[in-house]
Amino acid sequence: MMETESETSSRDPSVIEPVTSSTENKDSSFCLWALCNPRKAAHRYFALIFMCFLSFGSYFCYDSPGAIQDQIMNDMSVSTSQFSLLYSWYSWPNVVLSFFGGFLIDRVFGIRLGAIIFSMFVLAGQLVFALGASVNMYWLMEFGRFIFGIGGESLAVAQNTYAVSWFKGKELNMVFGVQLSFARVGSAVNFNVTPAIYRAMNEYYSGHTLLGVTLFIASLTCVFSLVSALIIGFFDWRAEKILNKAAGQTGEVIRLSDIKDFPATFWVITIICVAYYAAIFPFIGLGSVFFARKYHLDHDTANSVDSIVYLISAGASPLLGLLVDKTGRNLMWLLTAVFLTIICHTMLAFTFINPWIPMVGMGLTYSLLACALWPMVALEVPEHQLGTAYGIMQSVQNLGLAIVTMVAGAIVDAYGYIFLELFFIYFVIASFIATIVLFILNSNKQGLLNMSISERTVKEKELHQANLLENQRLLASGSMADVTPHDLLQPRSDFYIRNRFLCRIGAKLPPHYDITTCGLLHRTGLK
Repeated sequence: MMETESETSSRDPSVIEPVTSSTENKDSSFCLWALCNPRKAAHRYFALIFMCFLSFGSYFCYDSPGAIQDQIMNDMSVSTSQFSLLYSWYSWPNVVLSFFGGFLIDRVFGIRLGAIIFSMFVLAGQLVFALGASVNMYWLMEFGRFIFGIGGESLAVAQNTYAVSWFKGKELNMVFGVQLSFARVGSAVNFNVTPAIYRAMNEYYSGHTLLGVTLFIASLTCVFSLVSALIIGFFDWRAEKILNKAAGQTGEVIRLSDIKDFPATFWVITIICVAYYAAIFPFIGLGSVFFARKYHLDHDTANSVDSIVYLISAGASPLLGLLVDKTGRNLMWLLTAVFLTIICHTMLAFTFINPWIPMVGMGLTYSLLACALWPMVALEVPEHQLGTAYGIMQSVQNLGLAIVTMVAGAIVDAYGYIFLELFFIYFVIASFIATIVLFILNSNKQGLLNMSISERTVKEKELHQANLLENQRLLASGSMADVTPHDLLQPRSDFYIRNRFLCRIGAKLPPHYDITTCGLLHRTGLK
């Protein structure tokens, strides 16, 4: 009853102050405090806690194989190449699902049901993964990782959709930074907690049973994420009823026909993305044993060194994102990040310098690249094609990670970890060369990618003015050649329908209104 009265008063424009005050008093008496009032910022931040935990279990369990690589290989009697398949199987379903995750949330499940379903996939995948270890069936562990991958990436899409729905126009950039940092904390915590669980259970179990129990305990984080999905789903349903707002949507529109319109710079950005991340994520997945063998570190210290990239990213990403936001020059920062990553990998391959130094550096460069790279897509691709663009990037990235991880495992088995480092260095060098190519392409067309914020603002204003002049020229010519049947099928305003009716009955229209240009106005964005 309380929600119905609030909803009714929000629709009635004739009563403003008294009804608003009455509604707030009723909400206060019903909820007792601001944490339960969707109109209050405190409630949004309370909901943000559960948004962050929504993907915590996914990020925690994603790297659980890497945290206990030696234990998995020994207990399951598998080689490094077989172990690396645990990461590849996660990536394979996302080669396809990266295209359709947003579509499933928008058109099929809805954000609330979608988040719950994908959380259940993540939990089910982790449980099957643990069951495979318990019954000593490695193929079942691989199948569990495949199921886990079906939910993992799409759950991240649902999390971002919730953030946009609750914080759009308010603190959205900060919220994305908090969510990314929290996700990286989950990965870093895994590297330090999972081995401790394995050691604690070693007093009661042994062999593959010990491994299975450890993974079952780790799956509790996925249970917590599922509970978070249920809680934030309830909050979102309640806020929708009280505030009379629409359910959140991703806004992604996937049109494969858009691919032909993408500029060459977008494809170069995609190459940089794949080549760079291929030298980061597979390296971290196999890095614990590398640090233990080369630097003679104990297992806990090796895991700490390996996970420092994620921990550094958790703290540095918001700050470096703010730096890029304030200065612009995305290409300069991108080039800097890739070049320094080459140095970090080279130090790990050819020197015995303290591994903390290059790994801390890699954490900073990895964070800087993410802050500079991903926003560049929005500068090169029109907004209505961004869903397709990001879908392609994520799809190709997952394809690259799946293949590179398999190859990396085979290299370790055949040649050892030094050749693996050389393999990763080649990928970072390829990323550096692609960045130089992007620099040249951007300079030739005087693009926005390496401009400062002030220069970019001026350039965008000039482009906007040029577009307005072109639109005015087309309108002045009276030509309707550019109006397509799609334009004619667009929804019409009440003003348009009224004037169309007046025109049909012979009434005189205002001299400034030309009904024939409505379709063109809609298409050019002037409407």
